[in-house]
Amino acid sequence: MDLMEHLSQLLEEKYATDEAFADCFTVEIELKPGNRLSVFADSDSGMTFEKCQKLSRYLEGFLDTNKWLGDQYVLEFSSPGVSRPLKFARQYVRNIGRTVTVTLHDKSQQVGVLKAVEDLQIILAQVIVEKEGKKKKEVPVDTPILFENIEKTIVKVAFS
Repeated sequence: MDLMEHLSQLLEEKYATDEAFADCFTVEIELKPGNRLSVFADSDSGMTFEKCQKLSRYLEGFLDTNKWLGDQYVLEFSSPGVSRPLKFARQYVRNIGRTVTVTLHDKSQQVGVLKAVEDLQIILAQVIVEKEGKKKKEVPVDTPILFENIEKTIVKVAFS
């Protein structure tokens, strides 16, 4: 088992045994040059600074005790943030009602409001423009997109 798998397993055990982290899940673990370990975790109820801090300290204990990265390393533990693609259906659920850009495997893109998340697909609410003679008419449509066709989905940040 490599280090990333081992760390992932430690986090899964924490989520399963500590009620405070029961709705948490690991999104990604990366080891970058210079012994820089980046861990991204999320939560169905929202990832707080306190949850990140406690999980970071939890992992630091194992890293320090077992010297998996030696004496010199940097551990960055955070939520994925808006610039990182959604990876799991449960992340999509938390973003219902927000505008997303979905890039498909054929590199085409769909932009719309995430309306629903189902077992095999998401539903985007979009507006298409149809021509009626010389006039243009905006028509609302629901566009289903299968998860298997999605390369990545990014939540568009709305500034008010």
